[in-house]
Amino acid sequence: MTPITEVEGRRLALSNLDKVLYPASGFTKGELLHYYATTAGALLPHLYNRPVSFLRFPDGPEGQRFFAKNVPPGTPAWVKTAEVPRSEGGGARQILVQDLPTLMWAANLVTEFHTPQWQADAPGVADRLVLDLDPGAPADVAQCCEVALWLRERLAADGLHAFAKTSGSKGLHLLVPLAPTPSAQVSAYAKVLAQEAEGALADLVVHRMARSLRAGKVFVDHSQNSAAKTTAAPYTLRARAEPTVSAPVTWDEVASCASCGGAGEMVFRAGDIAARLRRYGDLLGPLINLERAGRVPL
Repeated sequence: MTPITEVEGRRLALSNLDKVLYPASGFTKGELLHYYATTAGALLPHLYNRPVSFLRFPDGPEGQRFFAKNVPPGTPAWVKTAEVPRSEGGGARQILVQDLPTLMWAANLVTEFHTPQWQADAPGVADRLVLDLDPGAPADVAQCCEVALWLRERLAADGLHAFAKTSGSKGLHLLVPLAPTPSAQVSAYAKVLAQEAEGALADLVVHRMARSLRAGKVFVDHSQNSAAKTTAAPYTLRARAEPTVSAPVTWDEVASCASCGGAGEMVFRAGDIAARLRRYGDLLGPLINLERAGRVPL
């Protein structure tokens, strides 16, 4: 019988709690739900008012994975949604994860959380810039950290403050809080940054997506600033062999990884996050309160 749990006055059916989702570590669905419940204080502000796209993996990372944007059948009436324009015209409704009950309902679907760089009440007006640093083997996250340090200084030259998190996969994400700016303008600026990085670090960086160009280099993916694109949210679990997390990191950690090549030290799992939050708080807090928001150069 599926257990019923009450979360802040909402009744939820949480199913298959003993199901092993990550066979390499024995990490179960119950542990996944526990992770999201205990990390909610940090995660929810990064999801709030952003239409969420789900990468679902109900049978674990080795099973079927599928991307879902539309409101799924059976969604409780109390879950908030927002109308989101589509690039092909018209619109569709997507989930807004505004509170703990909604987070736990969505986590029960077994999902990664992905969000756009804009909020639901201002579609296509970005309040952050993202650069996804994706290494092509044999390059790894250590090379991503080298590139991240260069980009941090380049952004600072334009008065912009960069923050870093692991992708939860192979690479690194840089996030920059912005005053509200049209996504097209942010996209154009991000492309210039990627091109400049390639010019300055020609042996290390590529700004084009073609896989034939990426061996041993770091692809600076600027495309996720498009209004139609989404990025893995901070603190989301990823559908990988182990329950890795897209985890905020300090610039000291980035610099250490770049200088020492400690790629393994930049992998964080669900069990690591509570201690990091106690030690650092939310390293991406400035993305929420925008006290360090900057303006993209015209």
